[in-house]
Amino acid sequence: MRIVIAGGHGQIALRLERLLAARGEEVAGIIRNAEQSDDLRAAGAEPLLLDLESASVEEVAALLRGADAAVFAAGAGPNSGTARKDTVDRGSAVLFADAAVLAGVRRHVVVSSMGADPTHSGDGVFDVYLRAKGEADAHVRGLDALDWTILRPGSLTNDAGTGLVRLEAHTGLGSIPRDDVAAVLAELVETPATAGLTLELIGGSAPVSVAVKSVAGN
Repeated sequence: MRIVIAGGHGQIALRLERLLAARGEEVAGIIRNAEQSDDLRAAGAEPLLLDLESASVEEVAALLRGADAAVFAAGAGPNSGTARKDTVDRGSAVLFADAAVLAGVRRHVVVSSMGADPTHSGDGVFDVYLRAKGEADAHVRGLDALDWTILRPGSLTNDAGTGLVRLEAHTGLGSIPRDDVAAVLAELVETPATAGLTLELIGGSAPVSVAVKSVAGN
């Protein structure tokens, strides 16, 4: 299985690349900085150089052709301003989804955010971020050519993963180690029965594989 990840050098993406590569999957990560290539190779992923903020849908589709799944894990980052919330968190997510359609890659997993909502009010940077993520999620949901799953983690931590999570349509607020987010993503990519679901994720008591199978069976 070939999986292409947007935002390939992100903290969650690098963890996901290691997990998928360890399973024997063929993994590639899209990055805009060539200096990050060695980090991706160390994680077992092929680096693909492209700036999603300036790329065309055709350029992104060219990198996606032949893939079995696509994962959007890019983000402007906590220190970026409101402009990049629009160009990356919304714009690049929309571009990546449209490119997946063009490339014929049906399986599409999105790393979103708990609280993402296109109607969210407020003018703060985080308010703009939640609107941007909400708008991107709404766009993905409207694409019938994709078998999409949207994952909305709670507050992210760098604590060691526990392998125990709560994964539901609505979990309530909570935190989740990035290790566990990556583990859930690895399962979701290979569980097409979760297509059409928007899921929240926090720490919990269910093993990752059990949690994913549970939502897939609903």
